[in-house]
Amino acid sequence: MAISESPEILGTTATVTSNSHSDSDLDLFSLRRRTATTVATRVSDSDGLANGEVVDDKDRVESLNLMNNVGESANVIPAISDIRFTYRPCVPAHRRIKESPLSSDAIFRQSHAGLFNLCIVVLVAVNSRLIIENLMKYGWLIRAGFWFSSKSLSDWPLFMCCLTLPIFPLAAFVVEKLVQQNQISEPVVVLLHVIISTSAVLYPVIVILRCDSAFLSGVALMLFACIVWLKLVSYAHTNHDMRALAKSPEKGNEDHLYDVSFKSLVYFMVAPTLCYQLSYPRTPAVRKSWVSRQFIKLVIFTGLMGFIIEQYINPIVQNSQHPLKGDLLYAIERVLKLSVPVLYVWLCMFYCFFHLWLNILAELLRFGDREFYKDWWNAKTVEEPVHKWMVRHIYFPSLRRGIPKGVAIVIAFLVSAVFHELCIAVPCHVFKLWAFIGIMFQVPLVLITNYLQKKFTSSMVGNMIFWSFFCIFGQPMCVLLYYHDLMNRKGKVD
Repeated sequence: MAISESPEILGTTATVTSNSHSDSDLDLFSLRRRTATTVATRVSDSDGLANGEVVDDKDRVESLNLMNNVGESANVIPAISDIRFTYRPCVPAHRRIKESPLSSDAIFRQSHAGLFNLCIVVLVAVNSRLIIENLMKYGWLIRAGFWFSSKSLSDWPLFMCCLTLPIFPLAAFVVEKLVQQNQISEPVVVLLHVIISTSAVLYPVIVILRCDSAFLSGVALMLFACIVWLKLVSYAHTNHDMRALAKSPEKGNEDHLYDVSFKSLVYFMVAPTLCYQLSYPRTPAVRKSWVSRQFIKLVIFTGLMGFIIEQYINPIVQNSQHPLKGDLLYAIERVLKLSVPVLYVWLCMFYCFFHLWLNILAELLRFGDREFYKDWWNAKTVEEPVHKWMVRHIYFPSLRRGIPKGVAIVIAFLVSAVFHELCIAVPCHVFKLWAFIGIMFQVPLVLITNYLQKKFTSSMVGNMIFWSFFCIFGQPMCVLLYYHDLMNRKGKVD
């Protein structure tokens, strides 16, 4: 009986028949030579780790011949694996200079997924113990009126102000229609857009200051008003640029860009972007199950944020003194104790708004570009986390007008500082400029971090400074300052 096999040995096919030993011996000899040479070459390449290292293959060839002789006696040639002959005792195990994975020269070339998982597990374990300890010591501190109260439900002026804010985008659309029909001149267009955008911010400020509203209601209205202002500026600036491009002799094939469409304005005002353009990349369909999962995450992390605020931040703040009027060491201790829960709240806020909510809104509107943020946590300087709107409408227009780069950066920080102050000081009815000072204080930090980056040539230095001043000291200090100023204001009013 003839046994016929066609084993595929590293790309070589052979047929062995037990009835013709004389022919098969020659075939096997030829096959062994070809296989040994092929395997030795491939193993040498793989074991050298693509570094051009040469490995002695004499032992591998002899091992292959031995295996082939064993297979020949069984009338079968087995499939030979490369790994079986890779690490023989005579092969050197140390062939080139290598750094330890955690050394300073190699740490950023390694994957740290396992260490990241370990940090997550440790954080969950440690914080779970702290939560249980806090509940056993202080009990349940969350008040029923954290989300809704009689005061927040009575903020009808703020609610009506929010409903009437779309009047300003409509007015901006009318202005653009008039200039498209050549009924008004360009200077008049600029003046009207300045009036409309400024009114969109001043109107909510006046309403909040005249009404003693709840803090969360005022913050929500001011955030919405600032978003409307940023969108109006982008709408006016982009249309102005498209008109200038349409009239330019160097416009090329771009004369079709300028168009005033009410549909595009409406989509822009509800889309998760601050940068206006006539069309956006769109996804093919809405994933309803995906939206449901993201919405559940949004509810969970919003509840976690409220829990941290009520259970941890409020007691710490209420048991503190004004950081600028008390003992310095005591103030530092309060700031450091407040830094961890404030950092957790800030991260939850970022995750809820920039990741979950904006992705939910983008999915419902089939908005394609989901890069709502970049890896700001790897920032080497405090100037890196810059918004697209700031770059598009503040920074590069300043550079094109001949303004030096340093001055353009200061202008961008100035605009950001003004809106941070508006969103916090107006709902608190406290104008001490703490948020403004905190943002502008980052300007000298840019110089310091740039200097340290050049001196130490390490990305770790700038990133550690960024985290220290951005989250560990800056935000807890602002929380304490605004809280005590707000309490002092309420005490004077009472």
